[in-house]
Amino acid sequence: MAKKSKNMRAMLAQLPEAPVAPLAAATLIKEIATAKFDETVVADFRLGIDTRKADQQLRGMISLPNGSGKTVRVAVFAEGEIARAAQEAGADIVGSDDLVADIQAGKIEFDAAVADPAMMGKVGRLGKILGPRGLMPNPKLGTVTKDVAKAIAELKGGKVEYRADRFGIAHVIIGKVSFTAEQLAENYGAVYDEVLRMKPAAAKGKYVKSITLSSTMGPGVDVDPSVTRNYTVAAAE
Repeated sequence: MAKKSKNMRAMLAQLPEAPVAPLAAATLIKEIATAKFDETVVADFRLGIDTRKADQQLRGMISLPNGSGKTVRVAVFAEGEIARAAQEAGADIVGSDDLVADIQAGKIEFDAAVADPAMMGKVGRLGKILGPRGLMPNPKLGTVTKDVAKAIAELKGGKVEYRADRFGIAHVIIGKVSFTAEQLAENYGAVYDEVLRMKPAAAKGKYVKSITLSSTMGPGVDVDPSVTRNYTVAAAE
């Protein structure tokens, strides 16, 4: 087992023994953060689902009320008027065959992608490259659309994806350590509400097994999953 650093041991010593309310968890994460950069805060939801089964998968996108704090570079697959609309809306990269060629050559300089539906015949060839990176445009996520301006605004404004992995765990960005604890708790609440709302009908047994909040360099803080309202209240009700 790897030896824990002095800083990590100090942070672990401050962790509560039992799960706490979201605001208390967010407050503690801010207090114990020691990195010299603005760490990202992530919520991990361990769910009682089997994502190997098509009817138990969990995936979608949600706009965080306080944004994600992350600068998102958006690429748009489009031509003509829609390409011009994408440029005017602030897309970082706009292209068609040239963008497809760049990606096939390994040049992927964006964090999210949007596509005009008319472009999906070309974009579809990139599935094996973009799919594993979570960058493939998807109509269910609102990233295959004629309204590219709206999609760009949402992605740059703090719209984040949630997706349960093969272990049934959804890792979702909820902000930065520089956010206030209330902002982090509000973002967490929006995501948790969505996770509960999107519970697969085929899921059996206990749905939410555990929840943890953590920063990039910090340990996980267990959050009480029974708190499903009043997320900015200091103690679980």
